[in-house]
Amino acid sequence: MESFAQHYESMCATVQKCMPGADMALIDRAVEYARNKHKDQLRKDGSPYIIHPLAVAEIVAEMGLDLDAILGALLHDCIEDTDASFDDIAKHFGTTAAELVEGVTKLTRANFSSTEEAQMENLRKMFMAMSKDIRVVLIKIADRLHNMRTMQYQTPAKQIIKCRETMDIYAPLAHRLGMQKIKWELEDISLRYLNPDAYGEIMSYLRAHQEQDEAFMRTIQDKITERLSAVGIHNTTYGRIKHVYSIYRKMQAQNKTLAELYDLYAFRVIVDSIPNCYNVLGHIHDLFNLVPGRFKDYISTPKPNMYQSLHTTVIGTQGIPFEVQIRTWEMHETAEYGIAAHWKYKQGGMGSNEKDFEWVRRLLESQQDTDAEDYVNSLKIDMFDDEVFVFTPKGKIVSLPAGSTPIDFAYAIHSGVGNSMVGAKVMGRITNIDTPLQNGDIVEVITSKAAKGPSRDWLTICKSNQARTKIKQWFKKEKREENILHGRSSFESEMRRLLLPMSALTEPELESHLLKKLAFDNWDDMYAAIGYGGLTATKAVGRIRDDINRALKAQEAEKTPKSLLRTSADSEALRHNRHAVNGVIVEDIESCMIKFSKCCTPVPGDAIVGFITKGFGVSIHRADCPNTQHKDDPKQAARWVRVRWANQDEQPFETTLELECLTRDGLLLDVATTMTAARVRVKELYGKDLPGGKSTFTVRFEVRNVAELESVRTKLLNIRDVIGSRRGQN
Repeated sequence: MESFAQHYESMCATVQKCMPGADMALIDRAVEYARNKHKDQLRKDGSPYIIHPLAVAEIVAEMGLDLDAILGALLHDCIEDTDASFDDIAKHFGTTAAELVEGVTKLTRANFSSTEEAQMENLRKMFMAMSKDIRVVLIKIADRLHNMRTMQYQTPAKQIIKCRETMDIYAPLAHRLGMQKIKWELEDISLRYLNPDAYGEIMSYLRAHQEQDEAFMRTIQDKITERLSAVGIHNTTYGRIKHVYSIYRKMQAQNKTLAELYDLYAFRVIVDSIPNCYNVLGHIHDLFNLVPGRFKDYISTPKPNMYQSLHTTVIGTQGIPFEVQIRTWEMHETAEYGIAAHWKYKQGGMGSNEKDFEWVRRLLESQQDTDAEDYVNSLKIDMFDDEVFVFTPKGKIVSLPAGSTPIDFAYAIHSGVGNSMVGAKVMGRITNIDTPLQNGDIVEVITSKAAKGPSRDWLTICKSNQARTKIKQWFKKEKREENILHGRSSFESEMRRLLLPMSALTEPELESHLLKKLAFDNWDDMYAAIGYGGLTATKAVGRIRDDINRALKAQEAEKTPKSLLRTSADSEALRHNRHAVNGVIVEDIESCMIKFSKCCTPVPGDAIVGFITKGFGVSIHRADCPNTQHKDDPKQAARWVRVRWANQDEQPFETTLELECLTRDGLLLDVATTMTAARVRVKELYGKDLPGGKSTFTVRFEVRNVAELESVRTKLLNIRDVIGSRRGQN
């Protein structure tokens, strides 16, 4: 068990090293304040809770942040988890420290209708605070980093949830802020729990080859150092093995085993000036053979996260390729600590160039008129995926998510440009508006005053959330009546698919409850939201389906006279249930074998029919099963019989769903996690890749009725990259 004294001494030593002259008396007061507030709380490992704030403060000090940030880190859980208030913290430690604590505090006291909405609101609040003071998110990342370092004390289920969230949000956020060192650590720890087999395999391989790798890196390092020293270039050169998650991604992307990978080594050459960076590049290309197409100049064209370096991949005399990164010391600080280093140099993140935070503004804009889960998913694409850099005709650089099209470019320039776009030129040639842009493309948007606005198809073509949001806003403003018609049609289609009556929406006792659950004032507003893309019909119906089913059941019970419920209905049910086999009654047949067909896997609630087989009793099919389409054939008519579900206690029935998906890493884990959260018993789960970047997953599981089945289906369809489903057709 870790001790308070160890963490306190370590934190103080780091603060004094990274921030000489810090007011240690004020820091001690904050430590005692937090220690007193958290005195009755323990960590999962049984250690005092104060150890966590101390560790977070030490990470913040390592970033090079100021005294207020360290105070904020020490006190970051006080408002959320204790009786401390904003005013009390401001009184003792200043308004700035209190604002940082409030910015980091999660909205645990708010009431949200779904975990997606809670996650969206937490992210929105974090980005709003971040746009005012970057230190908020830096403390938040430090908080997550220490929690990940102590992940071994969490339950396996919590480990999966937290690591998935870290990979989806916090590691990409650290990357977007340029904090590569922290990003790598977050990714490696997450992989350890999300895919322990792959993590263990890579670590075992690296340990087994450690001596050989170190010898190779010493040889290359000595060769570079010797050349640069001979020509009078002062440098610091060192080699490293790429981090575990980077190796794992290479294995996945290249479909190779670890032994087949070669590009595992990276060398850094740090010099004193930008001209020397380019001088070093010439010497590297003279010493080793250049790998064509693998040179990148991030000094003249920095990444949006301020990262700058020259990257080149070369091959030495041993035939092993390796990467060389060349940068100055200031670039190196930015590469390690990202915007934290940038903030430190300028002494006050609020004074940074507005362009540094332009992407934060876009994040806040993109949350408008967007479903919570869609917003969280689109964040991962819009802000955190790899970028592509293109140019306007006047030479201005525009960064977009990889795979972006001229549509994304047009809306990145201005919403008016996008709304009036009728075509585009790339490198001077007319091109389709759905053409993916490449690094270095010069893009010109062709506009017309006669343009009728964007097409709905653009929503599926564009890659950036910024473009998608602006297109939705145009449809919301310009096409309300059309949106209502389009949305109502989609909604009614989904209601019919689930056998739900539209009349339920106008039931006096039910209507206000359903609208409140959907967060709309009236049905036209909801139809309009579906029409312009702010909500899907599947999600809208999924949120109210259970409420409608409960109301329908209650109505049916009220229509049946109570005397009948107590007498004739009971005796009738008993009479019929005597003949029920496996929960099914076959009309006009006293006793027979029953089996459920695997072609359509019916469950209680499905409309069903029976087919008398030869030697295997009656096979039960869903009424819409393709195998029932010939039941009117005179040759088979006598073998089809009427069947129905018996009145009985609900028991589990096996069924199968086939999911159509876009191929991506981690999708199988997401499906498995969703099934676990749905509390259903999975009998079988497997998938296969198809041509064209698609996959299918087959899930065989147990449910009690069709309502539960549809609930599970809705949850699966809400997973990112799951684009369709159908009942099993074995």
